[in-house]
Amino acid sequence: MNKSKVETVNFYSNILGKEMLMLVYLPECYNSLAPLPVLYFLHGRSGSENIMFQIDINTKADGMIKNGKMKPMIIVCPRIENSRGLNSSLICKEVFDPGDNNRIINLGMYEDYFIKEIVPLTDRTFNTIKDRKGRYIGGISGGGYTALHNAFRHQHMFSKVGGHMPALELKLEDEDKPYYKDMSVWEKYDPIYIARNNNISSDIDVYLDAGDKDEGRFYEGCSTLHKILKVKGINSQNYIFTGNHSAKYIQSNIEKYLKFYGC
Repeated sequence: MNKSKVETVNFYSNILGKEMLMLVYLPECYNSLAPLPVLYFLHGRSGSENIMFQIDINTKADGMIKNGKMKPMIIVCPRIENSRGLNSSLICKEVFDPGDNNRIINLGMYEDYFIKEIVPLTDRTFNTIKDRKGRYIGGISGGGYTALHNAFRHQHMFSKVGGHMPALELKLEDEDKPYYKDMSVWEKYDPIYIARNNNISSDIDVYLDAGDKDEGRFYEGCSTLHKILKVKGINSQNYIFTGNHSAKYIQSNIEKYLKFYGC
């Protein structure tokens, strides 16, 4: 019998000008002829593609698929570095985080990298459903912020989006400024600003959550975004679960997220 597996895909990003990689979960039934939906699941600012293993996404998916709690799907965890998924600089470069000199901020054309390289590479390499109905995106912390702005800015590409303790800030903080050369860039990517000022497709499903002890108080941003989406008739869910801003919080709720994407 075929077993599920996680493949490592190494590739050269022409957009970023460097080697990148992604981990790809293929369920047990992958070798059947039917193309499968894809979930792109994005790590936070200090994370990597290894989030696949750090929160046991592949193991949880195996069990839930076997028990009929979610439909089979491909799960892609790409490396997005500490970039917020933004087109922040024409040249890929690293700068120090003004809030933490031990942390690097990655600037470059990371939105283009994800939309124009990661998604097409996945569709070329694996037996995927190649339209928005079978394409979902989610992420944690900074990756949740990235997932939301990608889904709202590229609505033709995704039908489900999840922000899990997403880094939704209510105003531009000083420590954020290296990412944004001015307020227009902040507004261009801020999921709350996008939702408030643009049409959002009524056939996109949104899932938001954060811990009740989240140190960034990101439950406030989730609540603000959720209210805007509901007024616009978007199918949005918003939850406050027990926990703080941590991998442990995500791991304790990953089955809820997979059920949302895989229902």
